[in-house]
Amino acid sequence: MIIRLAPRRDLDAWAGLRAALWPDGSVEDHRIEAEDALNQPDGLVAYVAETSDGVIASFVEAALRHDYVNGCDTSPVAFVEGLYVCPEHRKADVARRLCAAVADWGRAQGCTELASDADADNLESHAFHQAIGFEETERVVYFRMAL
Repeated sequence: MIIRLAPRRDLDAWAGLRAALWPDGSVEDHRIEAEDALNQPDGLVAYVAETSDGVIASFVEAALRHDYVNGCDTSPVAFVEGLYVCPEHRKADVARRLCAAVADWGRAQGCTELASDADADNLESHAFHQAIGFEETERVVYFRMAL
């Protein structure tokens, strides 16, 4: 498995993986969003994992967050915005390697902290984060009120 930056030629595969992670949007919506991010100088950075036969099996997206990031002490913070590994490639160290690429990118941007989040009920994600060196900083419940 090769970990590399995601260029434009990966947009279709990347969008399909985004739709698997965030199924509320269509593949086309995800493609447009990913392409927009690539066009922004301070947009997302994305890495993909490519199999030996050329299949894009996973992706990670990260951004620099300059606003306050829960549990962090510095700014900017490299933030894992999304991470997805196709089920057949899980448990193969791919997600850890993708996060390591993001950590290297964050260091190159001058960051001293890498942050991420996960839904409260995603215990598999919690375990993964802890296994690769993240520490839980706090739990937050968000509320809203229609006006």
